[in-house]
Amino acid sequence: MKGRAGCPQPAAPGAVGTPRPTGPQGPPAVTPGEPLPTAGPPATNGGHAVELEGVTKSFGEHVAVRDLSLHVPRGSIYGFIGPNGAGKTTTLRMILNIFPPDAGVVRLFGAPVRGLRDPRIGYLPEERGLYRRMKVRDLLLFFGRLKTGQTLRREVDDWLAGLELSAWANKRVEALSKGMAQKVQFIVAALGEPPLLILDEPFSGLDPVNLDVLRRAVLAQRTRGATIIFSTHDMAVAERMCDFIFMIHGGRKVLDGTLASIQDAYGADTIRVRVEGGVPAMGDLPGVERVEDFGQMQELRLRPGTEAQEVLRRLVARVRVLSFEVARPSLHDIFVRIAGPQSREVTHA
Repeated sequence: MKGRAGCPQPAAPGAVGTPRPTGPQGPPAVTPGEPLPTAGPPATNGGHAVELEGVTKSFGEHVAVRDLSLHVPRGSIYGFIGPNGAGKTTTLRMILNIFPPDAGVVRLFGAPVRGLRDPRIGYLPEERGLYRRMKVRDLLLFFGRLKTGQTLRREVDDWLAGLELSAWANKRVEALSKGMAQKVQFIVAALGEPPLLILDEPFSGLDPVNLDVLRRAVLAQRTRGATIIFSTHDMAVAERMCDFIFMIHGGRKVLDGTLASIQDAYGADTIRVRVEGGVPAMGDLPGVERVEDFGQMQELRLRPGTEAQEVLRRLVARVRVLSFEVARPSLHDIFVRIAGPQSREVTHA
C-alpha cells in the first residue's frame, strides 16, 4: 500500500480503522461442499454506502481518474473491472482516503471521508503482505485487537474453522500456501464485521477449491448486510457474483449498471456455434464482423442489420452445424470490445 506521496509504507492488510464490535457472533460458517450461493438481489438498507461525485486524481502529468461519479448501494456487491492501469486501484484508494482526490468529493454512508482510519471499512489490498514469522491465530488476534480494541478469540476461531484453517492456527504464516495466506488476509479485512469491505483482486491466483471457499465467505458477508466492492480480472466471477458492474478505462467510467442492463445496451448480436471442421470450415460469412475461436465453440459477432437466421441458413449450406445459439455478448466480450487493441466502442457511461 502507498501513502499520499506514493512512497511505500508498511500497512496492515485490512487494518483500516478501529471498528466497534457488533456482538459476539462470528461470521457465518462456510461448509465445504455446500451449494455455492448466488448473488441474488441486493439486501439494501436504502441509500448509498459509497458516493463519488466528479472525482479526479492525477499523478504528475498522468490523469489516473477523470471526472468520475459513482454510487454504490448499501448491501450490494459492486464489481470493479478494467484493464491494468485503468484507474481501479486509484479509485479504491480514494474511497479509502489513502489518496485524496484533486477534485470532487467522496462520501461514505452519506458523509465526506475523513482521515485514514475509518472504522467502517475492511480492506484487502492488492499488494499482499503478512507478518510471516507470526503464528496464524496470534496474527489474527493481533489484528483483531488493533482494529476493535478487543480480543476477538471467538470470532477468530469461527473464521479459522469456516475457511478450513483450524489445523494451521498454530503454524507460522510462512508455512502457508498462497491460497491459505490469501484466506488469512481476507479474515483480517473482515474481522469486526465492518459494514463496507473493499477487496482488491481477492481471487487472484487461487485454485478452484480455495476460490470457491473464499467466494462463499464473501457472499456470507453480503448476507449479513455488508456492502462489498471488489476489483477483478475474472469476468466469469464478476458475472456470477456482482449486483452491479463498473468498468473504468483510461481513467473514465465506460460501464456502470447491472449485467443485464449492460448486455441489453449491446443487444443480441452474438451467435455461439459449433460446426464440423471449426473456423476453417466457415469461410467468409456475409454479415459476420468477427469470429472468435474458443476451440470447441466459436462466437460470431454480427454486423448491424444482419439476421441470425440468415447466417444459420448460409452455415447449413456449407457445413454440418452441431449447435447454434443467439445470445447477448458476455461480459468478457464486452470488456474486449472496449479495452481490446481493435476497440472502436469506448463510450463514457
